Amino acid sequence: MTNLQLRQLCKSFGELCVVDRVDLEVQDGEFLVLVGPSGCGKSTLLRLIAGLEDAEEGQVFIDGNEVSELDPGQRDVAMVFQNYALYPHMTVAKNIGFPLRMAKVAKPEVAERVASACQLLGIEALLNRKPAQLSGGQQQRVALARAIVRRPKLFLFDEPLSNVDAKLRAEMRAELSRLHQRLNATMVYVTHDQVEAMTLGTRIAVIHQGKIQQIGTPLEIYQTPANAFVASFMGSPPMNLLQSDEVQIGFRPHDCAVSENGALHVQVELVEALGHESLLHAKVIDGILNGAIVRPAQTLVASLPCEIALTIGQQIRLQIKTSALHKFHAESGSRLE
Repeated sequence: MTNLQLRQLCKSFGELCVVDRVDLEVQDGEFLVLVGPSGCGKSTLLRLIAGLEDAEEGQVFIDGNEVSELDPGQRDVAMVFQNYALYPHMTVAKNIGFPLRMAKVAKPEVAERVASACQLLGIEALLNRKPAQLSGGQQQRVALARAIVRRPKLFLFDEPLSNVDAKLRAEMRAELSRLHQRLNATMVYVTHDQVEAMTLGTRIAVIHQGKIQQIGTPLEIYQTPANAFVASFMGSPPMNLLQSDEVQIGFRPHDCAVSENGALHVQVELVEALGHESLLHAKVIDGILNGAIVRPAQTLVASLPCEIALTIGQQIRLQIKTSALHKFHAESGSRLE
């Protein structure tokens, strides 16, 4: 049973506070994704868990034992980085077995663990190659295998798919999900990609300016965002947020439809044809949402059937699904029920 607890964790670089009194609990076998924009503090938080950075305040507990003062090697965690960090002069087999040799594990056990990890990831045929002979996806699998052979209490991933192309990212996301299910391990994964967060995480922690904005399942985060930041960050395309009197009214692009009696009068600025749908970029002329007057000149995105023909400058009306509207405080951005 492996769980992780963070209590009032703080970290600053000079006058910049990058992790601001973070409390977090990760349950045994959970796949928690830390997601947020670049510079929000998510990677620093991961490094604090691993012991690669020292916290100014707060505590880190693994399985109920405080590890805040322990060196990285004493915390029994394995970390996978975005740059893979493979040794170029070593074969795949030696790269994977390196942490076991450093721990003075017997040779027969090293060979058994390396073979088992390679079989799990389907890279048995690569054992005698060197990193320069591998594709990006193969290098990533080797880095994963090196983490797996250690059999750590906790797996930490710092944007491991950032350096691979879109097709391979999708394949590796599926592979990581399968790996989590097979190992039933506790994993903490950092990304700035909200699609990655939604597809991988059993729970998601959205981070902004060093603070956790919301923690929940992907569905909870998407359907009931805690504030305007979460609403605008999670979702692709992101939620539209329009100023209406004293509040911000939010709605997803997929909850829009062209209608003669639509509540919003808009002007077409751009249409992106994606094949399965079209993304309409439009500017508000006037309208009323949830009984509130919408300020003109704001922009929005609507996802529409590709069969609808629209031209730049055309004026249309959009109907927004009333049940899908969200309300946020105009200044604080907090959710209003």
